[in-house]
Amino acid sequence: MAVVNRLLKPRVPTFYSLAGTLRILSSSSSSSSLNSGIDIRPQSSINRKPLGLDPQGRSVQWVFLGCPGVGKGTYASRFSKLLGVPHISTGDLVREEISSHGPLASQLADIVNQGKLVSDEIIINLLSKRLEAGEAKGESGFILDGFPRTIRQAEILDGVTDIDLVINLKLREEALLAKCLGRRICSECGGNYNVACIDIKSEDGSPVMYMAPLLPPPHCASKLITRSDDTEEVVKERLRVYNEMTQPVEEFYRSRRKLLEFDLPGGIPESWPKLLQSLNLDTHEDTKSAAA
Repeated sequence: MAVVNRLLKPRVPTFYSLAGTLRILSSSSSSSSLNSGIDIRPQSSINRKPLGLDPQGRSVQWVFLGCPGVGKGTYASRFSKLLGVPHISTGDLVREEISSHGPLASQLADIVNQGKLVSDEIIINLLSKRLEAGEAKGESGFILDGFPRTIRQAEILDGVTDIDLVINLKLREEALLAKCLGRRICSECGGNYNVACIDIKSEDGSPVMYMAPLLPPPHCASKLITRSDDTEEVVKERLRVYNEMTQPVEEFYRSRRKLLEFDLPGGIPESWPKLLQSLNLDTHEDTKSAAA
């Protein structure tokens, strides 16, 4: 960490200098994974725009935390639409790298299919490339989904930008397992759906949680596929790894008073309005279109 600490001082207030700092960090790494084809050239000089603002004029530099399958991507993408800032999912970046059949594709596929965490160095490199691409398009602000997932990643992020808010989504483990096993993807359009109907009742038969399935439109129904890592064994391993590696990140942000704990009461119809209310965004007119 001594090298990291030297690189991260002085503190940089704007997010898009993160890409350049991550490049420096990556190029100083001795990991052989980083020398197998990922571009680590310095960040180009680009005029930066102001950070994105939420409907109440607050800057948007948010992080979504939560166990695999909890719905980080679903809610982050809705807030991305509502607040007009990019949703950056490191899970999507990894899957894109795998599908590219590049130098790291085989290695990443093995890691993902075993339910393991991708190394910090690889994640940082993929993220820095995504940020540079966003800079070129004039993006501002961000909602991160899947990063940070370790204390080291959280320290790196904290050293180069000010996170405004960390939303920690929580869901019962039995519901998480059912959600992950029910996930489906349309092989043609890439749409995400879920065939699981989660109906959890207490011992006396009273309802505890209900989450309706998110079924595809008729033209996608015959084209659904399951992610290769969505097996019960792999999902349970991902949850174990999360509890071991990522829960300390929750305490990292809790101690800085940036963590919003949110227990999902059910599916999107039940959870979305309550999440908006907890963020004081429920009265803004754009929330209706974002919920569509």
